[in-house]
Amino acid sequence: MDEVPLVELTNIHKSFGRVCALEGVDVSVNHNEVVGLVGDNGAGKSTLIKILSGVYQPDQGEIRWEGKKVKFSSPKDAIRIGIETIHQEAALVDKMSIMRNIFIGREPVVKIGPVGWLDIKKMAKESMKALEGVALYLRSLEAPVEELSGGQRQGVAIARAMYFKTKLLILDEPTNNLSVKESKRILEFVTDLKSQGVSSIFITHNLYHVYPIADKIVVLSHGRKIGEFKKEETSVDKLTELITLK
Repeated sequence: MDEVPLVELTNIHKSFGRVCALEGVDVSVNHNEVVGLVGDNGAGKSTLIKILSGVYQPDQGEIRWEGKKVKFSSPKDAIRIGIETIHQEAALVDKMSIMRNIFIGREPVVKIGPVGWLDIKKMAKESMKALEGVALYLRSLEAPVEELSGGQRQGVAIARAMYFKTKLLILDEPTNNLSVKESKRILEFVTDLKSQGVSSIFITHNLYHVYPIADKIVVLSHGRKIGEFKKEETSVDKLTELITLK
């Protein structure tokens, strides 16, 4: 008996007015799998991940999570079951500290009767643990996020996702505008997460980044899936040729 996929999107359709963004797209992600989602601008990649992360609802089709049909009415629904999305510009607040950003929206609180305040001691201890979990060592937890490099910002966002027990991490163009060294570190993060049992969807234009770390690569074009390959079944050159076909 085949293992039930972690998530399955089946026959997904989505239109915005007269513009068809997705037409009958099927994508699945298995447990402990890295899936590369590639395609040119306008291929439908962003729309698909917004459906999976609860930003949009599909016009047609279904999502199954660990074999059970689910519907997301908001990103909170997706987060609740273990799906986290890290967008190209990581959703961090520049003026807040690293520690506050890790817990933003989910801060631990100490309460005495009706009065409550942030549990700073717990936040500091658990933030350090979260960062160490992805081998990210920063100067100070109190430093504002605006002082971090692009790669460090992505690392903080990944650490936050891991701390809150993510099962599926969606990374949207995570290496855009990063240095070669920082891009390499993000790829290492994804590989490390897989070793910890976390699946990923890696959306990118850069085939040279996704190919080495992906187990499977899905190609979209004009809202349709035009290819799905195990890594050993294809190459960067073959994928490039497919994506650039008119």
